Amino acid sequence: MPARYVALVEGRRGDARHPELAWNVAAYVSHVTDNLRNWAERLAGARLTGARQVPGYDQDLLSQARYYNDVPLAGALWSLQRAADAWVDSVSAALAENVELDHADRGVQRAEDVARNNAHDAAHHAWDIGRILTHVDRRIEQSTTR
Repeated sequence: MPARYVALVEGRRGDARHPELAWNVAAYVSHVTDNLRNWAERLAGARLTGARQVPGYDQDLLSQARYYNDVPLAGALWSLQRAADAWVDSVSAALAENVELDHADRGVQRAEDVARNNAHDAAHHAWDIGRILTHVDRRIEQSTTR
């Protein structure tokens, strides 16, 4: 996923936005990073201690606390790579040990459920970034043809 994101945003700025979306490009990268890191930590905690109970979290509060829209894109991509590496290690170990979490809102989440949900989230947000960049490209195209 990090390589896909790097290719997607190559030559772009992280501050590009779409009027229908709350976050800019760098913010979406930061959200995916935090999501991977959060779930890697939760799976590792359950695997290492047996503590299966996990709460939900508010992505919007986290974005405000971290000022997602102000994160430099290069830093967000750097962080995404590290979070993805840690996520692969954690998910691989959790899958091997059949770890299950008990999520406050979602109920039982097997390691494979977490992996599938995280992969879907990352792919969906790559689509959001693509929407932003397409919107920006159209605006540029429209302004140059006038």
